[in-house]
Amino acid sequence: MNKLYVLIFGMFIVTYLPRLLPFLLVSGKKLPEKVEEFLGYIPYTALGALIIPGFLDAIPSHEIVSIVGLIIACILSYVKNGIVIPVLGSIVGCMLLLILGL
Repeated sequence: MNKLYVLIFGMFIVTYLPRLLPFLLVSGKKLPEKVEEFLGYIPYTALGALIIPGFLDAIPSHEIVSIVGLIIACILSYVKNGIVIPVLGSIVGCMLLLILGL
């Protein structure tokens, strides 16, 4: 059981440090405009990495619902910068379409 705790703690350190270090190194500093512009694209790329690879396979018998969900996610990500609102909006849109029987 002791090895399990060491493994869990090791995984915690390995996954937490890459998240913590940039925050500690950059917080309170003014970043160059090009870097801020680059970081502004991260929500769009994360949305693409989460949704686009499997959107047609998500609901195998309802491909049109998947396509509509992707369109909803794209529109919401364009209107509202971020990733949470587009993902939730896409999920809700797909669920409504499935409930309506489309």
